[in-house]
Amino acid sequence: MTVQWQPSADVALPQARAGTYKPASATRTVGVWLMCVAALVFAMVLVGGATRLTESGLSIVEWKPVTGVIPPLGEADWQAEFAKYKAIPQYERLNRGMSLDEFKTIYWWEWSHRLLGRVIGALFLLPFLWFLWRRSFDRRTGFALAGIFALGAVQGAVGWWMVASGLAERVSVSQYRLAFHLTLACMIYVALLWAADRLLFAGAAQPAARVVPRRLRWSAGALLALALLQIYLGALVAGLRAGLIFNTWPLIDGSFIPSAVDLFFAHPLWRNFFENTLTVQFDHRMVAYALCALALVHAVDANLYGRDKQLATGAGFVLVAVLAQASIGIVTLIHAAPIELALSHQAVALVVLAAATLHAARTFAGSAGVSPALSAAVAGAERQRNPGTASPR
Repeated sequence: MTVQWQPSADVALPQARAGTYKPASATRTVGVWLMCVAALVFAMVLVGGATRLTESGLSIVEWKPVTGVIPPLGEADWQAEFAKYKAIPQYERLNRGMSLDEFKTIYWWEWSHRLLGRVIGALFLLPFLWFLWRRSFDRRTGFALAGIFALGAVQGAVGWWMVASGLAERVSVSQYRLAFHLTLACMIYVALLWAADRLLFAGAAQPAARVVPRRLRWSAGALLALALLQIYLGALVAGLRAGLIFNTWPLIDGSFIPSAVDLFFAHPLWRNFFENTLTVQFDHRMVAYALCALALVHAVDANLYGRDKQLATGAGFVLVAVLAQASIGIVTLIHAAPIELALSHQAVALVVLAAATLHAARTFAGSAGVSPALSAAVAGAERQRNPGTASPR
């Protein structure tokens, strides 16, 4: 006979090697800190979106990771920065005749975006070193957090790589680099939320007591992957300004599915998926429909499963967020993307991503069970207390 074990209060669970990490209270503190950093990344993405929508991203033409934190302090400094901006194509072709005050407006957007990136780096690195010294997390978490910091450092370099694409020949940044920059930021956001939730959620439920069917685990993971893909496609649409060219719905260019000639006229074929404005926006719409359909099927399946209320609630929240995002996207499109709606669309995209991340993290955690060593140790303790108890399988 198989008995599902539940650790009783007097069973001594095996602990990690002495000195490896602190008690659960310290782990929860680390989780709260990571959630706060994730909130800052959320704000960072929105400021980045405003910077793009106001055409401010090319206003600072140099990358000075340290000294760049100090803005112009006097009239001469402002004139020097303005002179540098006047030398790039964007000023010559789009903003010739711009006043110094108008330049200051776009400068402050880009400067704020870069400053927030530096603040996030400091607020991650310094507490990380403190928690590392205090041994507030286990080795697995330590490696994960070090990896997140490394991604953040790469993101700073990618940001400059993106800006550099618009300084010589273009009047805007490359859509390839913009999409990579935004997607990497979202991957960091996902990693922060996943790590934080693992630390906070692990103490709130017994993983061994939750068994989630494999199909629900994989569909939850697919929702997260599809949400990331949709954000990438949205960045391509933004970079190409495709929403301003084709802003009707549900038809696009006069039909629901455009002709293959219009979708795939560029050669080689793969360029259409990144440079053809019609194809890029069509892909963005089709993935949106697929995301809505998958979220609906997953939510229905989770409710029909009926054994895990938390699973059903999480799936329902993801569905609501996805449908809200689709609705805002349609309104943004047909109104030609005014900045307020465009930023709302980007903000709700991050809400969708957060919901999908937390739902997937908890779904996979609920299915992880316990390690064989822990299971055997607890089973041994239970057998000593109750000799007739069978081993868990």
